Amino acid sequence: MGSLKTQKPHVVLVPYPAQGHVTPFMTLGKLLHARGFYVTFVNTEFNHGRLIRSRGRESVAGLPDFRFETIPDGLPPSVEDATQDVPALCDSTRKNCLGPFRELLSRLSERANVPPVSCVVSDGVMSFGMRAAEEMGIPEVQFWTASVCAFIGYLNFREILRRGISPFKNDDYITDGTLDNPVDWITGLHDVRLRDLPSFIRTTDPNDIMFDFMGEEAQNCLNAPAIIFNTFDDFEKEALEAVVSKFNFPNIYTIGPLPLLARHMPETEANTLSSSLWKPDPKVFDWLDRQKPLSVVYVNYGSVTTMTGQHLQEFAWGLAKSQQPFLWVVRPDVVRGESAALPEEFLEESKARGLLVSWCAQDQVLAHKAVGAFLTHCGWNSMMESVCRGVPVICWPFFADQQTNCHYSCTKWGIGMEINHDVKRDEVAELVKEMMEGEKGKRMRMKAQEWKKIAEAATDAGGMSYLNFDKFIKKGLHFED
Repeated sequence: MGSLKTQKPHVVLVPYPAQGHVTPFMTLGKLLHARGFYVTFVNTEFNHGRLIRSRGRESVAGLPDFRFETIPDGLPPSVEDATQDVPALCDSTRKNCLGPFRELLSRLSERANVPPVSCVVSDGVMSFGMRAAEEMGIPEVQFWTASVCAFIGYLNFREILRRGISPFKNDDYITDGTLDNPVDWITGLHDVRLRDLPSFIRTTDPNDIMFDFMGEEAQNCLNAPAIIFNTFDDFEKEALEAVVSKFNFPNIYTIGPLPLLARHMPETEANTLSSSLWKPDPKVFDWLDRQKPLSVVYVNYGSVTTMTGQHLQEFAWGLAKSQQPFLWVVRPDVVRGESAALPEEFLEESKARGLLVSWCAQDQVLAHKAVGAFLTHCGWNSMMESVCRGVPVICWPFFADQQTNCHYSCTKWGIGMEINHDVKRDEVAELVKEMMEGEKGKRMRMKAQEWKKIAEAATDAGGMSYLNFDKFIKKGLHFED
């Protein structure tokens, strides 16, 4: 037997510190671990504390050869378990994380009984990981955790700026129809309007942090040796082809949907580690087991989306008016600056057919036979999990790539209906009833099932995503197992 340092390649994973990024990174880490890698998973100190509070200290004990490390995010101490301010976090990570991450790589290389770091996989919006790896001569790959369609949008932020589209001169663009203007000059995007591009173009501030951050981080990805995407070829074919042709970047690996690829892992691998920063409610599945097949509307706006108290009430009364059973995830911080309390009249009226929880194991919920539709913010993990389970979506996009994902869901993919951003209870009730009982909803459910079959084929042994993951390991990470 050789020493540990000659036995295993060592991959360091560094996700952006939000649930929607940590989740796919954790799945990727477990897949790589199952293929023989020593894995170091890098959380921010803030998120690491949340993970421990959510899942217990055993959740970060790791597996043999799967360990956790932390770096500071550069922000002042924050309220426990509250969602961090996104612009402040983005600005801080790009300004403050390079040094601590570089120091961590140095420490890992000097640690006894740990293989030397052989590769770094950093988030597509954490380009400091790429810079640190380059400085230390370590191979590096970027992992873009959102949709390829949105990636194309972000890559065109410089052109949007050059054309004088954004920043807008004043707030009139919100109501004067400007956002409905077609965008026919972006290669790789299908029949889009300004409102369908990533939401950070919607600013009047020439120094807007998110417009600059996302546009430049997307450009930085093109400097990486390779990029991996949590998608599958048939789902985003046009956008993938544009990354290769328009941006002259051939080294891409589509390895999704990751939840389906993960079914090839040993069961002990899949169930040992969790990435949830919120504590799931254990009563969810007992309740679902008592519901009829395809009868439940599952409602979850993700880990970052916030809304006004008025919009929360409109959703509540819309769900009540629909007369459909519902499972509704209401995070404690989902209402901006207020308690997420719901009217007593609503709670009393709907308690016979509704269940409210603060968090749940979403992929398992979507896989349950009782769930017939998903009211979602259209984050990319939610979209991929919906496709994996063949569940159609009712879309209420909040920000970032979610507007793009919503547009594609309602048009090209044929699996979604959109709720107006200024949500009203009558519209919620109408769309929920149509999705659950109407002919349009039936067609969307059939289309969702078709995509499920295509996604399963892509991740089956011999499928394109399955083969791409193998190719990524051998060529992207230079590892022969």
